[in-house]
Amino acid sequence: MRAENDLRHDKIGPLVLRIALPSMLAQFVSVLYSIVDRMFIGHIPEVGALALAGAGVCGPTVTLAAAFSFWIGCGGAPLMSIRLGQRDERAAGRIMSCCFSLLLLFSAVLMLLLIPLRTPLLRLFGASDVTLPYAVSYFTLYLLGTPFALLSGGMNQLIICQGFARVGMKSVLLGAVLNIVLDPVFIFGLGMGVQGAALATVLSQMASCTYVLRFLRGEQPPVRLRFAKPDFDTVGRVLLLGISPFLIIALDQVMLISMNALLQRYGGTSQGDFYITCNTIVQSFMLVVTMPLGGISGGTQSILGYNFGAGKPKRVLLAQRYIFALCAGFTAVMFVLARTAGPYFIMLFNRDPAVAETTHWAICVETLAIVPLGLQYGLVDGFTGMGQVQYAMPLSFWRKSVYFVSLFLLPALLGVRAIFWAEPICDVLGVLVSVTVYLRCIGRLLHKRPARA
Repeated sequence: MRAENDLRHDKIGPLVLRIALPSMLAQFVSVLYSIVDRMFIGHIPEVGALALAGAGVCGPTVTLAAAFSFWIGCGGAPLMSIRLGQRDERAAGRIMSCCFSLLLLFSAVLMLLLIPLRTPLLRLFGASDVTLPYAVSYFTLYLLGTPFALLSGGMNQLIICQGFARVGMKSVLLGAVLNIVLDPVFIFGLGMGVQGAALATVLSQMASCTYVLRFLRGEQPPVRLRFAKPDFDTVGRVLLLGISPFLIIALDQVMLISMNALLQRYGGTSQGDFYITCNTIVQSFMLVVTMPLGGISGGTQSILGYNFGAGKPKRVLLAQRYIFALCAGFTAVMFVLARTAGPYFIMLFNRDPAVAETTHWAICVETLAIVPLGLQYGLVDGFTGMGQVQYAMPLSFWRKSVYFVSLFLLPALLGVRAIFWAEPICDVLGVLVSVTVYLRCIGRLLHKRPARA
């Protein structure tokens, strides 16, 4: 059966749109996993603001655990695309089987490590005596669903890389819609509070996982999931290529954890929880920016990887132009929405005037340079899609390094609110270096053919 998209022959412009838009929408829908929980938690009677702060402390840690699915999925998907471009479906099948085994292994290790350490970790990451019970309640139950989260996210990438972008979108949509339905039932109807939000998320991820695995075991995809003993050479290739997107996501969450800890420290006992509540809403808005943006740049990696593997440099360059334009256009729209629709977004979480004023100011600051950020995503994910981790990883590290320096230096010099300026500073300095590297290296890179597995 023909895939939705012919990565070798379809016209590049429509092909990029057909893959980028469903991937972007899928990631936008996946944001609902996080922000819908927070929306309902923030409106729990009497304790909504504190419960929201507790969930906010958990948020980066939860995403950090889920980043392992991107490590494997984003490591395996470009390799599969390259092998499919070389017409080597047997090697592509070995990669898929290896990814499945790695995701199961990581799920088990994460649960064994994080569940016993959850309380000291959450305290370290910014939970106060008041917000800790809410954070522990949410985090504990969420961790029990780790296998579903990792398998649904990681294996979904192996659906998209075969040209089935709409199937990938449907799997995410299934989980998100179910989460929206179950959240109010468990949180308010059954009176479970933050535990209800976590349970709704776990059940939703279970549904997505089931859908993804059934599709990959079915007759439609060219490469189907077969259970086989993973070989160490393939394991090494997947882990090496996926380390860059993993580190991008993982370091983003480490930055948010550090940010919450610094907000608690510089805000003090009187303002620490207040600023963490505000930051939880700010980062929810940033998820609405970065997750769909990653859907554009990450979803279209299959086009770049396939045509790079097939030795078609003109198609690679043309695809990148469309990808850069989509990333810039999306971030430009979000820049405007941050300033015009920001107050309405904040009202979904909390209606306290002081929280609303500070949060909207912070959203405007953090989104000052999101258009350059869009180009950064396109450049780094483009290198990753072609299997060029030696370029992608240093560029990611450079941007994160600028962020960390700014994050710790700014509040020490200018006070707690200066923390929010770290984001635009690293967005600008990050893209300047990435553009320079891309212009110097892309011509030489496209004349090099990747080695076969």
